[in-house]
Amino acid sequence: MDRKALVVQHVAVEGTGRIAGALAAAGVATDTIRVYEGETVPRELTGAHGLVVMGGPMGVYEAHRYPHLNDERALIARAVAEGVPVLGVCLGSQLLAAALGAEVRPSGRQEIGWLPVELRAAAARDPLFAGVPETFAPLHWHGDVFDLPPGAESLASSALTAHQVFRAGDRAWGVLFHLEVDAAQVAAMAQTFSSDLVSAGIDAAALVAESHGAAAAVGGIADTVFGRFATLVAARAG
Repeated sequence: MDRKALVVQHVAVEGTGRIAGALAAAGVATDTIRVYEGETVPRELTGAHGLVVMGGPMGVYEAHRYPHLNDERALIARAVAEGVPVLGVCLGSQLLAAALGAEVRPSGRQEIGWLPVELRAAAARDPLFAGVPETFAPLHWHGDVFDLPPGAESLASSALTAHQVFRAGDRAWGVLFHLEVDAAQVAAMAQTFSSDLVSAGIDAAALVAESHGAAAAVGGIADTVFGRFATLVAARAG
């Protein structure tokens, strides 16, 4: 049986990065729905054995401007109900939270940069994060936060955000920060979302320069987490 993960991508600069590499190493192909090019979010998983939903500048509560967000929430809810492994990154994590009944809202501030997160005790027994260092510094780039969905388990927090990672059931994860990026992707994001950096008082050149070492520092963690997720997707295919 062919192994396949469905990817929903909202903007060109927020691609799968290291996630794609982990999936490929596990023998899982990706089928990417590029909503920024007008592609339609499917109602069904269309034979996919995993679902990955990436980041983007829109808010979950802006479905009146971006109708595809409602379609994504429905698809995510279907995937969770069917036991399909789900990974939501940044906006994807917020969509997962909303699909499971949690509130997503503006925090009133931007959390941007290579900033520390701290794993909670529950992460030590998590299928993706077990054995990962308790503190590490991934890239953050968000202004919205979410409540913990009913029955979900919070796995990580940061100084500004109570829920940076959560797991719903045993096959769905929301990760608010960006473990998938390298310095080139950060440079592209800095150019595309320059207004975010201006409003947060962050120097774009300094952020990109920092990204070379910072991305490498969390690369092993990214490969572990995404590799484990890819293994779950491959196992789903049988």
